[in-house]
Amino acid sequence: MRVKSILTEAKQIERAVQLIHLGARLQVLESETDLSYERLLRLYKEVSGKSPSKGQLPFSTDWFMTWQPNIHASLFLNIHEYLNKAAEMDEIDTVIKAYQLYQEQTQAQGLEAMLSVTRAWRLVKFVDNGMLTLTKCSKCSGQFVTHPHEMSRHFVCGLCNPPARAGKGRAQGSIQMH
Repeated sequence: MRVKSILTEAKQIERAVQLIHLGARLQVLESETDLSYERLLRLYKEVSGKSPSKGQLPFSTDWFMTWQPNIHASLFLNIHEYLNKAAEMDEIDTVIKAYQLYQEQTQAQGLEAMLSVTRAWRLVKFVDNGMLTLTKCSKCSGQFVTHPHEMSRHFVCGLCNPPARAGKGRAQGSIQMH
């Protein structure tokens, strides 16, 4: 029989509240805490004032390969990888901190954060499972999210070689190419 620690439970509730404030889906909370589904549901409603979104989590790596999402995912993952090396934190706390820093960077650049905390969490899971990786651009030397079998010696990122229509749209908060 395992003795329930009030401090451990309090830390889990605090972590769940942080994730809810960042917009995490209920499935993320279930996966990253030991709190019951019913408890998480009540907590979600209390913190956000509404019921959690329904439906499945994103499960495809394809979204991370499109132009703007790839730049955002790469920014987040580089921050995450740095924190992973520089700080002793639980994995989910690294995701939370990296996501907060990612949001700060996009706001500072006047960009809309394209990556939700749920997608960021999923991205880390894809990397952990070898489905995605970071590859160095042969032109700018930046690290970008790619499939693990990408030809890394000749890889050129979406910033150095943007697609023809990239950055031409006028959408508020999107990356503009000049």
